[in-house]
Amino acid sequence: MKLRLLSLYPDQMNIYADRGNILFLQQRCEWRGIGFEVTRCGPGDRFDPGAFDLLYMGGGQDRDQKAVARDLVETKREAMREAKDSGAAILAVCGGYQLLGEHYELDGEKIEGLGLVDLRTVREEGPRLIGPVSIAVRLDGSERILAGFENHGGRTRLGETTPLGRVLHGHGNNGQDGHEGVREDNLVGTYLHGPLLPKNAWLADHLIAAALEHHHGERPELEPLDDRLEDAAHEAALAAARNG
Repeated sequence: MKLRLLSLYPDQMNIYADRGNILFLQQRCEWRGIGFEVTRCGPGDRFDPGAFDLLYMGGGQDRDQKAVARDLVETKREAMREAKDSGAAILAVCGGYQLLGEHYELDGEKIEGLGLVDLRTVREEGPRLIGPVSIAVRLDGSERILAGFENHGGRTRLGETTPLGRVLHGHGNNGQDGHEGVREDNLVGTYLHGPLLPKNAWLADHLIAAALEHHHGERPELEPLDDRLEDAAHEAALAAARNG
């Protein structure tokens, strides 16, 4: 078996060391004897939407996000839509999450997004939403907790789509409606970073299983791993969120 991952803008959108998410996915696949292939896709590059099972995009500074947004719309939007519609897994973190939506309004300018999901982000007056965060997420028929760190000035509001989870501690999408992230089909967008997956190994396995199902036609039963270190990292992140 093999998982084919497309890393979108790895040089421009990696401000929070979120490349660690890719390394974590790769390691969990290798421990299970699952092949793992990473392809980098930067500005100006086009890609075949049928050639990848998991698409990943991290966060970047405002300057980089503006440049990436233009390139996404011009060279990658249709392929991204085809990949999503075909059932490929997509993980977008922070700035990448914001670009999944219709637009990101920054200093009076509307930066056009991919329009893959019904959400909009506005940089409003007020403090940045910063700190440890935990959310309750319902995936694969059970409720689990995601824990991480958020740091964003934009306020994201969802339209006719599903939040990733319910905020337990922290701010979430906008600090008001109690929602965090977005989830639609096999797409996950979230503000949790730092990186996200090493603290939440169960979400990594969910994405791996969804990606392998996309490639091979059926969802595999993943071999359990010794997750004592990962569980400790999760508990530390959750304790930080509980303590504010």
